[in-house]
Amino acid sequence: MGQYAAMAQDSSKGSSTTVRGACHHDCPDTCVWDTTVEDGRILSLRGASDHPTTAGELCPKVNRLVDRVYDPARLLRPLRRVGPKGSADFVPISWEEAIAETSQRLTRIIEGPGPEAILPYSFAGTQGAIQMGVMASRFFATVGSSQIHRHICGVTAWLGAADVLGTPYGIDPEDLRHSRTIILWGTNTRLTNRHLWPVITEAREAGATIVVVDPVATATARAPEVDRFVQIRPGTDVALVMAMIQVLDRESLTDGEWLSAHTTGWEELRSSAGEMPPERAEMITGVPADTIEWLARTFATRRPAAIRTLIGAEHHLHGRELLRAVTMLPAVTGAWRDRGGGLARSTSVYFDEALNHDPPVEAPRVFNMASLGRVLCDENLAPPISALIVHNSNPAVTCPDQNAVIAGLTREDLFTVVIEQFMTDTARYADIVLPATTQLEHLDLVPAWGHMYLALNRPAVEPLGESLPNTEIFRRLASAMGFTDPALAESDEELVRGLLNSRHRILEGITWERLSDNGWARLNTDGPPPERPAMRLSALQYAGEATGPDRAVDSDPTSPLRLLSPKTHVRFLNAQYGGSKAHLPERSDPGVRLNPRDAADRGIVGGESVEVFNDRGVLTLTAELSADVLPGVVIVPFGWWNSHTPQQRSVNALTNPEAPGGLGSAAFFDTWVGVRRATSRPNPHL
Repeated sequence: MGQYAAMAQDSSKGSSTTVRGACHHDCPDTCVWDTTVEDGRILSLRGASDHPTTAGELCPKVNRLVDRVYDPARLLRPLRRVGPKGSADFVPISWEEAIAETSQRLTRIIEGPGPEAILPYSFAGTQGAIQMGVMASRFFATVGSSQIHRHICGVTAWLGAADVLGTPYGIDPEDLRHSRTIILWGTNTRLTNRHLWPVITEAREAGATIVVVDPVATATARAPEVDRFVQIRPGTDVALVMAMIQVLDRESLTDGEWLSAHTTGWEELRSSAGEMPPERAEMITGVPADTIEWLARTFATRRPAAIRTLIGAEHHLHGRELLRAVTMLPAVTGAWRDRGGGLARSTSVYFDEALNHDPPVEAPRVFNMASLGRVLCDENLAPPISALIVHNSNPAVTCPDQNAVIAGLTREDLFTVVIEQFMTDTARYADIVLPATTQLEHLDLVPAWGHMYLALNRPAVEPLGESLPNTEIFRRLASAMGFTDPALAESDEELVRGLLNSRHRILEGITWERLSDNGWARLNTDGPPPERPAMRLSALQYAGEATGPDRAVDSDPTSPLRLLSPKTHVRFLNAQYGGSKAHLPERSDPGVRLNPRDAADRGIVGGESVEVFNDRGVLTLTAELSADVLPGVVIVPFGWWNSHTPQQRSVNALTNPEAPGGLGSAAFFDTWVGVRRATSRPNPHL
């Protein structure tokens, strides 16, 4: 424990001090903060004013992070289950008991059905480079366990861009201030990427045209700075791009010189786009033909022109094709020529390429994490999963096909360990719960996926109670299981130094000492862009069979409405804050929004209880009618914990667990549901 106490800057000696750190949330903004500490207790947390993107401001949820650290509901001791799974009936035990019991159970499984019967499950509950998984990865590689494709989010967008760009480098998002056309494509920037919004407004004040393409009338779509909101039917984006390219070709607005010098496959793409005139695209997308033509002309002529997209558009079975389409569009007009032109996507590839990560280790078998329910319930697996170790994730809420996930977690023969800060819906099903530190209590190196700044997070205070960092927990497990590889005993500082020990040019000069002094550093990305091969253009195909209830793979005659589950609530954008009373709205029911026409067809009036259902589950929710919702679409927001809802279930009880090719991100938005008046009495507490 000494290294963490030392890192806390001796704040327990009666004088106040400021400790610099960085946000761990799975968010593109990756803010840097300053924590004021006195007598070993945090007094305040504020955004770092010298950080170019944070600029002194934190988001509404992180403004309450200190309350979360000192929340009376924090888990501060190891726990052992004594009641039925799901009851959250636990008794405290010592760390010695918890580590011994866990290591002994895992050892018996290794000696019995084999190490592949052990499955670790984690995602981006923290996106710090070491607490996210360096030590955990080393531990499970040594065990020889099964693994998951950590692809529930992000990888489909990566693959679609990589199909065109090779290594999918995008432009620096800060360069959008130089753009004169910005298309925010399927991304709710004002809410989910709020620290980029000042860059967008700066461009707007300099004369840029701002366009939002989205099926949902988001906070960004309604912003006064937005010149045009193009509301598109979900999943039809490829048809829109094809029609735009057809207009560009017809009106000689393509950049032949750029296409010849920097791309291959233009003729193939051109031919396929010719099959999608704007009039046909209007019938498919719901976007008027004259709007499609305006959008194409604007993108080609008001330069520099850029598309900003992140991960919202990828959650379809054909999400890879969609991202491939929007990546090809800037090449057709030669937008990449200009500073502020091209595609602004996740910057994670820069950090992934530069940091000195451990080499990958081949696992005996790998499962898509979106299919957790199926994996846990599959009686034909040989061997079946006997142990589940969860950290940095709450799959009982975040994973699709929620009822299957919970059925798997309920198995009495499944040994489940959850490393957590709070009694989440997943932790309720654990056999052993291990208390984890928060970002203000441990060391980490924090890369970003929305800008070019690397940050060092120093712990501001000692760990509360008996909580431990993820890294220390896996060190203790490795020791208890007799693993002797020195890499499993490295300290957190050694892990950070190891990641920085890279010869990559964009990390040159970024050292432990420099980060310790300032807390952050910009990657060396100024100057010429990375060398890239010719952009690979190719034919686009509109996947019509996945876009409407008459042709949809996942549709059913009784479920003719497409379900979208966006992050919409300003106080919690993900499930991590969905269990906090300080962040929850007054109502425990997230509600279902639908178009008045769809409601009238079903005899539904606003404010009454309705059932949203498909073959995976049913939710009883309050109907909210809005003309902002497209006909044929219903919206149930994501983020509510099951245990905070009347039915103990949330929107992922309905969502589609399929992933394109088994490797892509979950197709949450290719989910079809029916809506009917509730058969039970309305809940008086809603």
